[in-house]
Amino acid sequence: MKTEHRQKSGIGAAFHRFWDMSESGILIVTIVLAVIVQLVNPVFLKPANLNGVLRQASYILIPGIGMTLVLVAGGLDLSVGSVIALGGITVGFCMLDYQRPIWVAIVAGLLAGAIIGILNGAIIVRFSVPPMIITLGMMYIARGIVQVTTDGVAKYPLPEAFNSLEQSNILGIPSIIPFVIVLGVLFHIVLSRTTYGRAVFATGGNRDTARISGINVKWISFSVYIVSGVMAALSGLLISSRFGSGQPSAGEGYEMHVIAACIIGGTSTFGGRGTILGTAIGALFMSMLTNSMTLLRVNANYQKLVIGVVLVVAVVLDQYKREVAQKQAMRNA
Repeated sequence: MKTEHRQKSGIGAAFHRFWDMSESGILIVTIVLAVIVQLVNPVFLKPANLNGVLRQASYILIPGIGMTLVLVAGGLDLSVGSVIALGGITVGFCMLDYQRPIWVAIVAGLLAGAIIGILNGAIIVRFSVPPMIITLGMMYIARGIVQVTTDGVAKYPLPEAFNSLEQSNILGIPSIIPFVIVLGVLFHIVLSRTTYGRAVFATGGNRDTARISGINVKWISFSVYIVSGVMAALSGLLISSRFGSGQPSAGEGYEMHVIAACIIGGTSTFGGRGTILGTAIGALFMSMLTNSMTLLRVNANYQKLVIGVVLVVAVVLDQYKREVAQKQAMRNA
């Protein structure tokens, strides 16, 4: 009897730990969505479609990692979609127009993203301008650079050796999936187990307290935008590798997918709260949502409507959670 009681207590404790996780809500919703879509259309969980869902989630998660750091630090980056296109086009120019080696083109693409991040961070920190305004302007600047330099024409065909970076498989699984898992684990460790990660949380939680504690708040705020720019450019490189071309239209609307993935994964728009795991689940949910609507033959315009509703609901829930947490803190004080 005692053993049975301990087992029940252990199961109950495990359930409560799961329920208390900030990611538990979206994880349950994601599983329910998968079950419903599978029942309606059995194609959903077939390997080919599942690989496509995970691949698309990877393209969202990579810039989502950078966005998570930005949001946790109390910022916002609306330029990620345009930086995705800029990274892919930069690689195309380097390899096709300037005949540079693949590794040089990759470095140049990531550097392009870093430069946008540096500009975002420097202007926001130096002039204390709201991040939404600066990154919105940078979104148009980066997209304008792409359109002007390409005249709206894709850069192709990219070398097969470059294309194989994303198009290759490992045991039947697209290589980007294990790559993104490793990348996610790495940044999870950075955000949750390092001094830098704690400084990011402190900066977003309360800037004045963080400053008094000796944290270089300006450097933290500046650095997260560089990470965001590099991650967005990396996603652009992999998308170009996937399709064998640098597309000027790549990344259009991605900023909304990325922000939605972060918020529904538990990252707060007010800073100080968020996890890479939550963003990963949010990216999977967004990818599944888009894929399921395609399988169910939902009109493309309605797909945008649904994604917009999801984003609005996520922001409202984030505000509600914040108010509940504040009331609880006041009662405990």
